[in-house]
Amino acid sequence: MHFDLIIIGMGLSGLMAAKTAAESGKKVLIVGKGMGSLCLFSNTIDLLGQFPKAKKMRDGLSQWIKDHPEHPYSHAGPEKIVEALSSFLSLFPPPYSFQTIEEMNCLIPTSAGTLRPTYLIPMTMVGGTLIDEGRTLIVGFKGFKDFYALYVGDQLKCRGITLSLPGPLHDEITATALARLMEKKSFRENIGKEIKKQLREETRVGFPALLGLHHPITVKENLEEIIGVQIFEIPIPPPSIPGMRIFNRFKQWLIQEGVSFLPGYSVSKAMAKGRRCEGIEVLHPPVITSYSADRYILATGRFIGGGLKADREKIFEPIFNLPVPQPPSRESWFGTNFFSETPHPIHQTGILTNPSFQPVNEKGELTLENLWAAGSILAHHHSIDEKSREGIEIATGYMAAKNALEK
Repeated sequence: MHFDLIIIGMGLSGLMAAKTAAESGKKVLIVGKGMGSLCLFSNTIDLLGQFPKAKKMRDGLSQWIKDHPEHPYSHAGPEKIVEALSSFLSLFPPPYSFQTIEEMNCLIPTSAGTLRPTYLIPMTMVGGTLIDEGRTLIVGFKGFKDFYALYVGDQLKCRGITLSLPGPLHDEITATALARLMEKKSFRENIGKEIKKQLREETRVGFPALLGLHHPITVKENLEEIIGVQIFEIPIPPPSIPGMRIFNRFKQWLIQEGVSFLPGYSVSKAMAKGRRCEGIEVLHPPVITSYSADRYILATGRFIGGGLKADREKIFEPIFNLPVPQPPSRESWFGTNFFSETPHPIHQTGILTNPSFQPVNEKGELTLENLWAAGSILAHHHSIDEKSREGIEIATGYMAAKNALEK
């Protein structure tokens, strides 16, 4: 039950850390109480959405690091960020690969009918970067309430249609149920023929991002053959089917490489002696199991993932009891205006680290010498506003593991 490295958290940062360590031949355990945030947020890979569409991302990152010396990207550095992205992309060869448009942000449609900037997009979404007004048809499904094709089409100045689902289906249907139906050839033939009948002069058809959990390119190509036009996916609210595809790919690869995978298990306690962590306790009622390692990486996220918690008085990190810098009083956690242009102070809280991603206190002193932190739990970023969540998770997960293994 002893490992070279134990990673706590199954979000993208934890998965990247596990991949990096496994490639070095280390004995790795990754443990998490769920699938992380991939199934919530990640349809594409946001690196830094605040830069204009025409700016090369490498130039934008270098300038961002100069302007934000405490940001997690600053600890990684532009060269290592590119290296980390390359490591991520190596898991997704064609046909289901990720693509950047001329190494710049591109605009893709959303389920709200807006266009949002992102950096890396799966091949199923590439067609959405080339929407022509009046030449694109948006398709929704009756009973699927997370995507309203008529509204999306109206916002994008395109036509939208809503299809009735064949067979004895319920009045409401979920994203995962639709994704599974998409993998049935008979279902695709039915909806494909119906869409073809309703085409006018459109040359592209946009679907909600539901083109199968396991074989989205096969689903896409088959629909294109039936309908006779290009197909693309549009990101939708959680659950994110593209995020599940990323998680499933990592899980499959990590297990093949011998990584011990413990989803659905909560870490209840870390056992420290002096300045070293000697083990963790994993709770799976009614059993508590202990695991030990030479090194540990904390990648549990902020509030959504349970990496940070709050009571009536303070914000705290529940596993290692790491210091969490925060406003002095609860009254200062939020601004006076809910829709303020600046992030609320509570969203700036996180774990401070040194340049090697080892947690430190406000004086810069190490808390535990064999512990590293990665992902959104880190301080000094606001990934939602920055549109940098996946980029931070990939870069810091990669670098935390690299630094831990070099120690």
